[in-house]
Amino acid sequence: MARIAVIGAGTGAMAAAARLAVAGNKVTVYERSASYGGSVGRHEHEGFVFDTGPGLLHLPAVQRDLFVKTGKESLEQCVTLTQVDPAGRHLFADGTAVSLPNASRAGVASALDTALGAGAGERWTGFLERARDAWDRSRRPLLEEPLRADHQVLGRDPYPALKQRRLLRTRQAATVAEIGAWELADARLAALFDGYALSYGLDPRTAPASAALLPYMEQTFGSWYVLGGMRELARAVYERCVARRVEFVFGAEVVRVVEKDGRAAGVELTGGEVAEADRVVLGSRPHAGLVPGGQVWGADDVPVRAGSVPGRFVVLLSLRGARETGAVHRTVVHSADGAAEQEAVFGGRVAAHPTVTVLRPDDPATRPDEAHEAVTLTATVAPQGPVEWTDPAVRQRFADALVERAGAAVPGLRERILHTEIRTPAETEAETGAEGGAVPPPALAGAQGAYLHPGNLTRLPGLYLAGGWSHPGGGLAHAGMSGTLVAGLVVEGDGFRGSR
Repeated sequence: MARIAVIGAGTGAMAAAARLAVAGNKVTVYERSASYGGSVGRHEHEGFVFDTGPGLLHLPAVQRDLFVKTGKESLEQCVTLTQVDPAGRHLFADGTAVSLPNASRAGVASALDTALGAGAGERWTGFLERARDAWDRSRRPLLEEPLRADHQVLGRDPYPALKQRRLLRTRQAATVAEIGAWELADARLAALFDGYALSYGLDPRTAPASAALLPYMEQTFGSWYVLGGMRELARAVYERCVARRVEFVFGAEVVRVVEKDGRAAGVELTGGEVAEADRVVLGSRPHAGLVPGGQVWGADDVPVRAGSVPGRFVVLLSLRGARETGAVHRTVVHSADGAAEQEAVFGGRVAAHPTVTVLRPDDPATRPDEAHEAVTLTATVAPQGPVEWTDPAVRQRFADALVERAGAAVPGLRERILHTEIRTPAETEAETGAEGGAVPPPALAGAQGAYLHPGNLTRLPGLYLAGGWSHPGGGLAHAGMSGTLVAGLVVEGDGFRGSR
Protein backbone atom coordinates (compact mmCIF):
# COMPACT_ATOMS: atom_id res chain seq x y z
CA MET A 1 0.00 0.00 0.00
CA ALA A 2 1.54 3.28 -1.14
CA ARG A 3 0.96 6.59 0.64
CA ILE A 4 -0.22 9.16 -1.89
CA ALA A 5 -0.61 12.88 -1.21
CA VAL A 6 -2.94 14.76 -3.55
CA ILE A 7 -2.67 18.55 -3.70
CA GLY A 8 -6.05 20.13 -4.36
CA ALA A 9 -9.63 18.85 -4.36
CA GLY A 10 -10.66 19.84 -7.88
CA THR A 11 -12.63 17.30 -9.89
CA GLY A 12 -9.57 16.05 -11.80
CA ALA A 13 -7.54 15.55 -8.62
CA MET A 14 -10.47 13.83 -6.90
CA ALA A 15 -10.91 11.53 -9.92
CA ALA A 16 -7.29 10.47 -9.51
CA ALA A 17 -7.74 10.07 -5.74
CA ALA A 18 -10.78 7.79 -6.08
CA ARG A 19 -9.11 5.56 -8.66
CA LEU A 20 -5.89 5.34 -6.65
CA ALA A 21 -7.78 4.44 -3.48
CA VAL A 22 -9.63 1.63 -5.28
CA ALA A 23 -6.24 0.28 -6.33
CA GLY A 24 -5.34 -0.17 -2.66
CA ASN A 25 -3.41 3.00 -1.91
CA LYS A 26 -3.74 5.22 1.16
CA VAL A 27 -4.73 8.58 -0.31
CA THR A 28 -4.86 11.93 1.47
CA VAL A 29 -6.10 15.10 -0.27
CA TYR A 30 -4.81 18.48 0.94
CA GLU A 31 -7.06 21.39 -0.06
CA ARG A 32 -6.27 25.05 0.68
CA SER A 33 -9.94 26.09 0.83
CA ALA A 34 -12.72 24.93 3.10
CA SER A 35 -14.42 22.67 0.55
CA TYR A 36 -14.00 20.41 -2.45
CA GLY A 37 -14.69 21.01 -6.13
CA GLY A 38 -12.15 23.64 -7.18
CA SER A 39 -13.77 25.82 -9.82
CA VAL A 40 -17.03 23.82 -9.63
CA GLY A 41 -18.49 26.07 -6.98
CA ARG A 42 -21.89 27.17 -5.72
CA HIS A 43 -23.38 30.41 -4.43
CA GLU A 44 -26.61 30.55 -2.43
CA HIS A 45 -28.69 33.60 -1.54
CA GLU A 46 -32.13 33.57 0.09
CA GLY A 47 -33.31 30.42 -1.65
CA PHE A 48 -31.55 31.08 -4.97
CA VAL A 49 -28.77 28.67 -5.96
CA PHE A 50 -26.16 29.29 -8.66
CA ASP A 51 -23.24 27.44 -10.22
CA THR A 52 -20.14 29.63 -10.15
CA GLY A 53 -18.14 27.42 -12.50
CA PRO A 54 -19.11 25.19 -15.44
CA GLY A 55 -22.83 25.28 -16.16
CA LEU A 56 -23.11 22.26 -18.45
CA LEU A 57 -21.44 18.89 -18.90
CA HIS A 58 -20.15 17.59 -22.23
CA LEU A 59 -18.74 14.10 -22.84
CA PRO A 60 -20.40 12.55 -19.74
CA ALA A 61 -18.78 9.20 -20.61
CA VAL A 62 -15.71 10.38 -18.69
CA GLN A 63 -17.66 10.71 -15.44
CA ARG A 64 -19.61 7.53 -16.12
CA ASP A 65 -16.35 5.59 -16.43
CA LEU A 66 -15.09 7.03 -13.14
CA PHE A 67 -18.15 5.81 -11.26
CA VAL A 68 -18.10 2.39 -12.94
CA LYS A 69 -14.44 1.87 -12.03
CA THR A 70 -14.69 3.07 -8.41
CA GLY A 71 -17.88 1.57 -7.01
CA LYS A 72 -21.19 -0.21 -7.49
CA GLU A 73 -23.37 2.88 -7.95
CA SER A 74 -23.36 4.37 -11.43
CA LEU A 75 -23.16 8.09 -12.16
CA GLU A 76 -26.92 8.17 -12.82
CA GLN A 77 -27.55 6.60 -9.41
CA CYS A 78 -25.63 9.43 -7.74
CA VAL A 79 -26.86 12.45 -9.72
CA THR A 80 -29.72 13.18 -12.11
CA LEU A 81 -28.48 14.01 -15.61
CA THR A 82 -30.79 15.70 -18.08
CA GLN A 83 -30.14 16.53 -21.72
CA VAL A 84 -30.55 20.20 -22.54
CA ASP A 85 -32.74 20.63 -25.61
CA PRO A 86 -32.31 22.84 -27.47
CA ALA A 87 -28.60 22.77 -26.72
CA GLY A 88 -28.49 26.51 -27.12
CA ARG A 89 -29.99 29.59 -28.72
CA HIS A 90 -27.73 32.03 -30.54
CA LEU A 91 -28.50 35.71 -31.03
CA PHE A 92 -26.29 37.39 -33.64
CA ALA A 93 -25.41 41.04 -34.10
CA ASP A 94 -27.68 41.45 -37.13
CA GLY A 95 -30.72 40.32 -35.13
CA THR A 96 -30.77 36.77 -36.49
CA ALA A 97 -31.60 34.06 -33.95
CA VAL A 98 -31.26 30.28 -34.16
CA SER A 99 -31.92 27.48 -31.69
CA LEU A 100 -29.76 24.39 -32.17
CA PRO A 101 -31.13 20.99 -31.11
CA ASN A 102 -29.12 18.73 -28.82
CA ALA A 103 -26.92 16.07 -30.43
CA SER A 104 -28.70 16.10 -33.79
CA ARG A 105 -26.50 16.83 -36.78
CA ALA A 106 -29.43 16.86 -39.19
CA GLY A 107 -31.48 19.00 -36.83
CA VAL A 108 -28.69 21.57 -36.52
CA ALA A 109 -28.32 21.76 -40.30
CA SER A 110 -32.05 22.26 -40.74
CA ALA A 111 -32.18 24.96 -38.05
CA LEU A 112 -29.26 26.83 -39.62
CA ASP A 113 -30.82 26.69 -43.10
CA THR A 114 -34.10 28.04 -41.76
CA ALA A 115 -32.53 30.87 -39.76
CA LEU A 116 -29.50 31.84 -41.85
CA GLY A 117 -30.55 30.84 -45.36
CA ALA A 118 -30.16 27.86 -47.65
CA GLY A 119 -26.64 26.45 -47.69
CA ALA A 120 -25.72 27.47 -44.14
CA GLY A 121 -26.54 24.02 -42.77
CA GLU A 122 -24.54 22.30 -45.50
CA ARG A 123 -21.46 24.44 -44.83
CA TRP A 124 -21.68 23.80 -41.08
CA THR A 125 -22.22 20.06 -41.64
CA GLY A 126 -19.20 19.90 -43.93
CA PHE A 127 -17.16 21.66 -41.28
CA LEU A 128 -18.27 19.14 -38.62
CA GLU A 129 -17.42 16.25 -40.95
CA ARG A 130 -13.88 17.57 -41.19
CA ALA A 131 -13.91 18.04 -37.41
CA ARG A 132 -14.87 14.38 -37.07
CA ASP A 133 -11.82 13.43 -39.13
CA ALA A 134 -9.70 15.55 -36.77
CA TRP A 135 -11.32 13.78 -33.79
CA ASP A 136 -10.55 10.35 -35.23
CA ARG A 137 -6.94 11.32 -35.93
CA SER A 138 -6.17 12.90 -32.58
CA ARG A 139 -8.59 11.49 -29.99
CA ARG A 140 -6.30 8.86 -28.49
CA PRO A 141 -2.94 10.69 -28.32
CA LEU A 142 -4.60 13.98 -27.40
CA LEU A 143 -7.15 12.81 -24.81
CA GLU A 144 -6.91 9.16 -23.89
CA GLU A 145 -3.25 8.47 -23.19
CA PRO A 146 -0.47 10.26 -21.31
CA LEU A 147 1.45 12.82 -23.31
CA ARG A 148 4.01 10.86 -25.28
CA ALA A 149 7.72 11.60 -25.37
CA ASP A 150 7.25 12.32 -29.07
CA HIS A 151 4.48 14.81 -28.35
CA GLN A 152 5.74 16.84 -31.31
CA VAL A 153 3.46 14.66 -33.45
CA LEU A 154 0.60 16.66 -31.94
CA GLY A 155 2.21 19.83 -33.23
CA ARG A 156 0.66 19.05 -36.60
CA ASP A 157 -2.94 20.14 -36.95
CA PRO A 158 -5.24 17.15 -37.58
CA TYR A 159 -8.02 19.28 -39.07
CA PRO A 160 -8.22 18.61 -42.86
CA ALA A 161 -8.78 22.19 -43.96
CA LEU A 162 -10.10 22.81 -47.44
CA LYS A 163 -7.66 24.11 -50.00
CA GLN A 164 -8.39 27.72 -50.83
CA ARG A 165 -7.14 29.97 -53.60
CA ARG A 166 -5.86 33.03 -51.72
CA LEU A 167 -3.61 35.82 -53.02
CA LEU A 168 -2.68 33.85 -56.14
CA ARG A 169 -1.65 30.77 -54.20
CA THR A 170 -3.28 27.76 -52.56
CA ARG A 171 -3.73 28.04 -48.80
CA GLN A 172 -5.52 26.15 -46.03
CA ALA A 173 -7.15 27.61 -42.94
CA ALA A 174 -4.84 27.29 -39.94
CA THR A 175 -6.86 29.11 -37.26
CA VAL A 176 -10.42 29.36 -36.00
CA ALA A 177 -10.79 32.79 -37.61
CA GLU A 178 -9.56 31.55 -40.98
CA ILE A 179 -12.02 28.65 -40.94
CA GLY A 180 -14.80 31.14 -40.26
CA ALA A 181 -13.76 33.43 -43.10
CA TRP A 182 -12.75 30.86 -45.71
CA GLU A 183 -14.82 27.73 -45.07
CA LEU A 184 -17.95 28.82 -43.24
CA ALA A 185 -18.19 32.00 -45.36
CA ASP A 186 -20.94 33.57 -43.26
CA ALA A 187 -20.33 36.10 -40.51
CA ARG A 188 -22.90 34.40 -38.28
CA LEU A 189 -21.46 30.91 -38.73
CA ALA A 190 -18.03 32.38 -38.09
CA ALA A 191 -19.35 34.01 -34.90
CA LEU A 192 -20.83 30.67 -33.87
CA PHE A 193 -17.42 28.96 -34.13
CA ASP A 194 -15.64 31.95 -32.57
CA GLY A 195 -18.05 31.70 -29.64
CA TYR A 196 -17.05 28.11 -28.94
CA ALA A 197 -13.36 29.03 -28.91
CA LEU A 198 -13.88 32.12 -26.77
CA SER A 199 -15.99 30.25 -24.21
CA TYR A 200 -12.99 27.97 -23.60
CA GLY A 201 -10.61 30.92 -23.26
CA LEU A 202 -9.11 30.57 -26.73
CA ASP A 203 -8.33 33.45 -29.08
CA PRO A 204 -10.03 32.72 -32.44
CA ARG A 205 -7.33 34.71 -34.24
CA THR A 206 -4.57 32.33 -33.14
CA ALA A 207 -6.22 29.13 -31.87
CA PRO A 208 -5.46 26.25 -34.27
CA ALA A 209 -8.04 24.84 -36.64
CA SER A 210 -8.21 21.73 -34.46
CA ALA A 211 -10.42 23.75 -32.10
CA ALA A 212 -13.12 22.37 -34.40
CA LEU A 213 -13.14 19.46 -31.92
CA LEU A 214 -14.98 21.68 -29.41
CA PRO A 215 -18.24 22.16 -31.34
CA TYR A 216 -17.88 18.61 -32.68
CA MET A 217 -17.83 17.10 -29.18
CA GLU A 218 -20.77 19.18 -28.00
CA GLN A 219 -22.96 18.57 -31.05
CA THR A 220 -22.07 14.86 -31.20
CA PHE A 221 -22.18 13.82 -27.55
CA GLY A 222 -24.68 16.40 -26.35
CA SER A 223 -25.06 18.98 -23.59
CA TRP A 224 -26.09 17.78 -20.15
CA TYR A 225 -27.22 19.46 -16.95
CA VAL A 226 -27.09 18.02 -13.44
CA LEU A 227 -30.28 18.69 -11.48
CA GLY A 228 -29.48 20.78 -8.43
CA GLY A 229 -26.61 22.40 -10.30
CA MET A 230 -23.22 21.21 -11.51
CA ARG A 231 -21.94 21.41 -7.94
CA GLU A 232 -23.91 18.19 -7.40
CA LEU A 233 -21.45 16.42 -9.70
CA ALA A 234 -18.53 17.61 -7.55
CA ARG A 235 -20.41 16.43 -4.46
CA ALA A 236 -20.93 12.98 -5.98
CA VAL A 237 -17.23 12.65 -6.84
CA TYR A 238 -16.26 13.78 -3.34
CA GLU A 239 -18.64 11.27 -1.74
CA ARG A 240 -17.24 8.51 -3.96
CA CYS A 241 -13.76 9.42 -2.69
CA VAL A 242 -14.93 9.30 0.92
CA ALA A 243 -16.61 5.94 0.32
CA ARG A 244 -13.28 4.65 -0.96
CA ARG A 245 -11.64 5.93 2.27
CA VAL A 246 -9.83 8.87 0.77
CA GLU A 247 -8.94 11.30 3.58
CA PHE A 248 -9.54 15.03 3.03
CA VAL A 249 -7.73 17.77 4.93
CA PHE A 250 -9.35 21.15 4.26
CA GLY A 251 -7.79 24.49 5.07
CA ALA A 252 -4.41 22.91 4.39
CA GLU A 253 -2.30 24.88 1.93
CA VAL A 254 0.67 23.04 0.47
CA VAL A 255 3.66 25.36 0.08
CA ARG A 256 6.22 22.85 -1.19
CA VAL A 257 6.59 19.38 -2.63
CA VAL A 258 9.22 17.64 -0.53
CA GLU A 259 12.06 16.01 -2.43
CA LYS A 260 14.24 13.25 -0.97
CA ASP A 261 16.87 11.17 -2.75
CA GLY A 262 15.84 12.64 -6.10
CA ARG A 263 12.11 11.91 -5.92
CA ALA A 264 8.92 13.36 -4.48
CA ALA A 265 8.60 12.27 -0.84
CA GLY A 266 5.71 14.29 0.57
CA VAL A 267 4.29 17.79 1.00
CA GLU A 268 5.05 20.69 3.31
CA LEU A 269 2.09 22.67 4.64
CA THR A 270 1.85 26.26 5.80
CA GLY A 271 3.43 26.36 9.23
CA GLY A 272 6.14 23.86 8.34
CA GLU A 273 4.32 20.57 8.93
CA VAL A 274 5.53 17.83 6.57
CA ALA A 275 3.30 14.95 5.46
CA GLU A 276 5.40 12.13 4.08
CA ALA A 277 4.23 10.25 1.00
CA ASP A 278 5.52 7.74 -1.51
CA ARG A 279 4.01 9.68 -4.40
CA VAL A 280 2.52 13.14 -4.87
CA VAL A 281 -0.25 14.20 -7.27
CA LEU A 282 -0.35 17.93 -7.99
CA GLY A 283 -3.87 19.00 -8.91
CA SER A 284 -3.15 22.72 -9.30
CA ARG A 285 -1.01 24.86 -11.56
CA PRO A 286 2.71 24.39 -10.79
CA HIS A 287 4.42 27.59 -9.70
CA ALA A 288 7.83 28.72 -8.54
CA GLY A 289 8.62 27.48 -5.06
CA LEU A 290 6.03 24.72 -5.01
CA VAL A 291 7.96 22.18 -7.07
CA PRO A 292 11.67 21.52 -6.43
CA GLY A 293 13.68 23.34 -9.07
CA GLY A 294 10.75 25.61 -9.87
CA GLN A 295 9.57 23.60 -12.88
CA VAL A 296 8.33 20.14 -13.73
CA TRP A 297 9.28 20.31 -17.39
CA GLY A 298 12.30 21.59 -19.27
CA ALA A 299 13.28 23.30 -22.50
CA ASP A 300 12.79 20.13 -24.53
CA ASP A 301 9.33 19.44 -23.14
CA VAL A 302 5.91 20.89 -23.90
CA PRO A 303 6.24 24.62 -24.63
CA VAL A 304 4.41 27.01 -22.35
CA ARG A 305 2.31 29.58 -24.19
CA ALA A 306 3.37 33.16 -23.78
CA GLY A 307 0.85 35.67 -22.51
CA SER A 308 -1.87 35.46 -19.92
CA VAL A 309 -4.80 33.05 -19.93
CA PRO A 310 -8.22 34.74 -19.64
CA GLY A 311 -10.71 34.26 -16.84
CA ARG A 312 -14.47 34.43 -16.34
CA PHE A 313 -16.72 37.31 -15.28
CA VAL A 314 -19.95 35.99 -13.78
CA VAL A 315 -23.12 37.83 -12.78
CA LEU A 316 -25.61 35.91 -10.64
CA LEU A 317 -29.13 37.33 -10.82
CA SER A 318 -32.00 36.60 -8.43
CA LEU A 319 -35.16 37.49 -10.36
CA ARG A 320 -38.79 38.03 -9.46
CA GLY A 321 -41.24 36.47 -11.87
CA ALA A 322 -41.53 32.94 -13.22
CA ARG A 323 -39.41 31.50 -16.00
CA GLU A 324 -41.61 31.84 -19.10
CA THR A 325 -42.85 28.81 -21.01
CA GLY A 326 -40.44 27.86 -23.76
CA ALA A 327 -37.43 29.63 -22.23
CA VAL A 328 -34.12 28.19 -23.38
CA HIS A 329 -31.59 26.85 -20.87
CA ARG A 330 -28.59 28.45 -22.62
CA THR A 331 -28.54 31.51 -24.87
CA VAL A 332 -25.39 33.03 -26.36
CA VAL A 333 -25.67 36.73 -27.21
CA HIS A 334 -22.82 37.24 -29.66
CA SER A 335 -20.74 40.39 -29.73
CA ALA A 336 -21.60 43.19 -32.14
CA ASP A 337 -17.85 43.52 -32.77
CA GLY A 338 -16.09 40.20 -32.33
CA ALA A 339 -12.72 41.48 -33.51
CA ALA A 340 -12.71 44.30 -30.95
CA GLU A 341 -13.79 41.90 -28.20
CA GLN A 342 -10.92 39.53 -28.99
CA GLU A 343 -8.42 42.38 -29.05
CA ALA A 344 -9.64 43.52 -25.62
CA VAL A 345 -9.81 40.11 -23.92
CA PHE A 346 -6.41 38.94 -25.14
CA GLY A 347 -4.87 42.40 -24.94
CA GLY A 348 -5.59 42.88 -21.24
CA ARG A 349 -8.51 45.30 -21.53
CA VAL A 350 -12.24 45.38 -20.83
CA ALA A 351 -14.36 44.59 -23.90
CA ALA A 352 -17.00 47.17 -24.82
CA HIS A 353 -19.24 44.61 -26.58
CA PRO A 354 -18.79 41.26 -24.81
CA THR A 355 -20.22 37.94 -25.87
CA VAL A 356 -22.58 36.86 -23.07
CA THR A 357 -23.74 33.36 -22.21
CA VAL A 358 -27.09 33.34 -20.39
CA LEU A 359 -27.98 30.25 -18.35
CA ARG A 360 -31.59 29.77 -17.23
CA PRO A 361 -31.95 26.22 -15.83
CA ASP A 362 -35.51 24.95 -15.40
CA ASP A 363 -34.63 23.49 -12.03
CA PRO A 364 -36.77 24.01 -8.90
CA ALA A 365 -33.65 23.47 -6.75
CA THR A 366 -32.20 26.76 -8.01
CA ARG A 367 -35.03 29.07 -6.90
CA PRO A 368 -37.13 29.61 -3.77
CA ASP A 369 -40.42 28.97 -5.61
CA GLU A 370 -42.06 29.03 -9.03
CA ALA A 371 -42.55 32.80 -8.83
CA HIS A 372 -38.80 33.43 -9.07
CA GLU A 373 -35.88 32.52 -11.32
CA ALA A 374 -32.10 32.19 -10.98
CA VAL A 375 -30.11 33.40 -14.01
CA THR A 376 -26.36 33.32 -14.59
CA LEU A 377 -24.50 35.57 -17.04
CA THR A 378 -20.94 34.69 -18.08
CA ALA A 379 -18.30 36.35 -20.26
CA THR A 380 -14.69 35.50 -21.02
CA VAL A 381 -12.49 38.39 -19.89
CA ALA A 382 -8.87 39.42 -19.39
CA PRO A 383 -7.44 38.12 -16.10
CA GLN A 384 -6.89 39.97 -12.86
CA GLY A 385 -3.74 42.07 -13.20
CA PRO A 386 -4.04 43.47 -16.69
CA VAL A 387 -7.55 44.54 -15.58
CA GLU A 388 -8.13 45.63 -11.99
CA TRP A 389 -11.25 43.59 -11.30
CA THR A 390 -11.24 44.58 -7.62
CA ASP A 391 -12.15 48.15 -8.62
CA PRO A 392 -15.88 48.54 -7.73
CA ALA A 393 -16.52 50.92 -10.63
CA VAL A 394 -14.92 48.58 -13.20
CA ARG A 395 -16.87 45.61 -11.85
CA GLN A 396 -20.19 47.44 -11.85
CA ARG A 397 -19.80 48.92 -15.34
CA PHE A 398 -19.02 45.56 -16.85
CA ALA A 399 -21.81 43.83 -14.93
CA ASP A 400 -24.24 46.47 -16.22
CA ALA A 401 -23.01 45.85 -19.76
CA LEU A 402 -23.68 42.11 -19.40
CA VAL A 403 -27.16 42.71 -18.00
CA GLU A 404 -27.94 45.12 -20.85
CA ARG A 405 -26.88 42.60 -23.48
CA ALA A 406 -28.58 39.68 -21.72
CA GLY A 407 -31.87 41.57 -21.90
CA ALA A 408 -32.16 40.28 -25.46
CA ALA A 409 -32.46 36.76 -24.03
CA VAL A 410 -34.53 37.36 -20.87
CA PRO A 411 -37.75 39.41 -21.20
CA GLY A 412 -37.87 42.39 -18.81
CA LEU A 413 -34.58 41.35 -17.24
CA ARG A 414 -33.48 44.58 -15.58
CA GLU A 415 -36.89 45.27 -14.02
CA ARG A 416 -37.02 41.75 -12.54
CA ILE A 417 -33.72 41.90 -10.63
CA LEU A 418 -34.00 41.42 -6.87
CA HIS A 419 -30.33 40.81 -6.09
CA THR A 420 -27.04 40.78 -8.00
CA GLU A 421 -23.84 38.96 -7.14
CA ILE A 422 -20.70 39.73 -9.16
CA ARG A 423 -17.77 37.34 -9.44
CA THR A 424 -14.63 38.21 -11.36
CA PRO A 425 -11.18 36.70 -11.98
CA ALA A 426 -10.14 38.37 -8.71
CA GLU A 427 -12.52 36.08 -6.78
CA THR A 428 -11.37 33.07 -8.81
CA GLU A 429 -7.75 33.84 -7.93
CA ALA A 430 -8.54 34.25 -4.23
CA GLU A 431 -10.58 31.04 -4.02
CA THR A 432 -8.63 28.66 -6.26
CA GLY A 433 -5.13 30.11 -6.20
CA ALA A 434 -5.01 30.29 -10.02
CA GLU A 435 -2.83 33.25 -11.00
CA GLY A 436 -4.96 36.09 -12.30
CA GLY A 437 -8.07 33.94 -11.91
CA ALA A 438 -7.16 32.23 -15.17
CA VAL A 439 -9.29 29.30 -16.33
CA PRO A 440 -7.30 26.60 -18.16
CA PRO A 441 -8.36 25.83 -21.75
CA PRO A 442 -8.46 22.29 -23.18
CA ALA A 443 -5.42 20.95 -25.00
CA LEU A 444 -5.40 21.23 -28.79
CA ALA A 445 -3.21 19.67 -31.43
CA GLY A 446 -1.48 21.90 -33.96
CA ALA A 447 0.40 25.20 -33.69
CA GLN A 448 3.66 23.30 -33.11
CA GLY A 449 2.36 22.05 -29.76
CA ALA A 450 1.77 25.51 -28.28
CA TYR A 451 -1.72 24.50 -27.09
CA LEU A 452 -0.67 21.38 -25.22
CA HIS A 453 -0.30 21.19 -21.44
CA PRO A 454 2.50 19.72 -19.33
CA GLY A 455 2.38 15.94 -19.22
CA ASN A 456 0.99 13.98 -16.28
CA LEU A 457 4.38 12.34 -15.73
CA THR A 458 6.96 14.90 -14.59
CA ARG A 459 10.74 15.04 -14.50
CA LEU A 460 10.71 14.54 -10.74
CA PRO A 461 10.10 10.83 -10.08
CA GLY A 462 7.06 10.27 -7.92
CA LEU A 463 5.40 13.59 -8.86
CA TYR A 464 2.38 13.54 -11.18
CA LEU A 465 0.13 16.28 -12.58
CA ALA A 466 -3.68 16.12 -12.69
CA GLY A 467 -6.43 18.66 -13.31
CA GLY A 468 -7.00 21.37 -15.88
CA TRP A 469 -3.45 22.72 -15.88
CA SER A 470 -2.03 19.38 -17.02
CA HIS A 471 -2.58 17.10 -20.01
CA PRO A 472 -5.21 17.02 -21.56
CA GLY A 473 -6.28 20.43 -20.24
CA GLY A 474 -9.22 22.30 -18.80
CA GLY A 475 -12.94 21.57 -18.67
CA LEU A 476 -14.82 18.93 -16.69
CA ALA A 477 -14.28 16.15 -19.22
CA HIS A 478 -10.61 16.88 -19.85
CA ALA A 479 -9.81 17.25 -16.14
CA GLY A 480 -11.54 13.92 -15.48
CA MET A 481 -9.38 12.32 -18.16
CA SER A 482 -6.28 13.62 -16.40
CA GLY A 483 -7.30 11.77 -13.25
CA THR A 484 -7.65 8.55 -15.23
CA LEU A 485 -4.20 8.98 -16.76
CA VAL A 486 -2.48 9.75 -13.47
CA ALA A 487 -4.03 6.73 -11.76
CA GLY A 488 -2.88 4.54 -14.65
CA LEU A 489 0.67 5.86 -14.45
CA VAL A 490 0.86 5.32 -10.68
CA VAL A 491 -0.69 1.84 -10.68
CA GLU A 492 0.79 0.43 -13.89
CA GLY A 493 4.01 2.38 -14.08
CA ASP A 494 5.53 4.92 -16.43
CA GLY A 495 4.86 2.70 -19.43
CA PHE A 496 1.07 3.04 -19.06
CA ARG A 497 -0.43 4.07 -22.41
CA GLY A 498 -4.09 4.47 -21.53
CA SER A 499 -7.09 2.15 -21.38
CA ARG A 500 -8.01 0.33 -24.54
